[in-house]
Amino acid sequence: MLVRDYAPTVLALSVLDQSPIPAGASAGDALETTLELARLADRLGYARYWLAEHHSFSALAGSAPEILAGHVAAATTRIRVGSGGVMLPHYSPLKVAETFSMLEVLHPGRIDLGIGRAPGADPLATFALKSGNRDPAADEFPNQLVELVGFLQGTIPDSHPYARIKVMPDSGDPPQIWLLGSGGSSAHHAAQFGMPYAFAHFISPTGGEPLVAQYREAFRASATQPEPHVGICVSTICAETDEEADELASSLRLWRLRLESGDPGQIPTVDEALGYPYTPAEQARVSELASRFVVGSPDRAKRELLELVERLGADELFIVTICHDQAARLRSYELIADAFGLKRATD
Repeated sequence: MLVRDYAPTVLALSVLDQSPIPAGASAGDALETTLELARLADRLGYARYWLAEHHSFSALAGSAPEILAGHVAAATTRIRVGSGGVMLPHYSPLKVAETFSMLEVLHPGRIDLGIGRAPGADPLATFALKSGNRDPAADEFPNQLVELVGFLQGTIPDSHPYARIKVMPDSGDPPQIWLLGSGGSSAHHAAQFGMPYAFAHFISPTGGEPLVAQYREAFRASATQPEPHVGICVSTICAETDEEADELASSLRLWRLRLESGDPGQIPTVDEALGYPYTPAEQARVSELASRFVVGSPDRAKRELLELVERLGADELFIVTICHDQAARLRSYELIADAFGLKRATD
């Protein structure tokens, strides 16, 4: 099936939160905003709230999505909560299974386990996370994924050395497992295991169409996922006008430029970004980076997001919003929810 022949009957809208730290704020401030945004998303009618995992980034406070997910789930009532994602190569599949089984027992029917294979860290932090016990160049991810699914879904064969291990606490129904990524291997594994697939458009704005097509064509129905399901994670800033949104996005553009040059500092202010003396080469790169973002008024943002949904063949949109002004960030999610007609909570 070609992607262009696919159209979702119902489009779900969700949140991916990287817990950004604006210049002048602390990590604690950023995590308080995460809770504030989660409560808002819950009231506005968003379907999911995912927490990202990053290490040794001074601009991103979310290093432990499994802890934040429990905190967010306890502070909300309706929205599904999970990881976007847990970087499995850093961890024991059994420990991840136990952690998310615990979350599912505490918050039944509301927990997602998004899995990624990227490090979310620089090489030194990646090595430290593995404690030097494993070869950083070895690709253990496929075997880790088999073990994780086996632990959570009780499918480890009797002949396996781990067959006697019981994941506790037993939730009865395991959390929903997603695979996240921006490359072919994640799409392939998601299809082979019969899992939902989330494509990181905000990381790789090109190449999504063939990956989604590959996933849909190769998808094998599983007991937990009878049909393919695609989410796309899109960097979005929405404001009342195109001009205001573009001004807010200046912080994001400068931060991404600095990040590429090895400076993972906090999110700069709009004033700093607007006054930054871009070289011609930097200005050209900023223009290239603009393809990663959807920026504009509610009408424009909705139109561009729906164009991406149609082009990639998505069932769900995960909105990723980073700007310096936290109030503007919250307002952006509210404007997107209203533009898409999300049903707000009434109690």
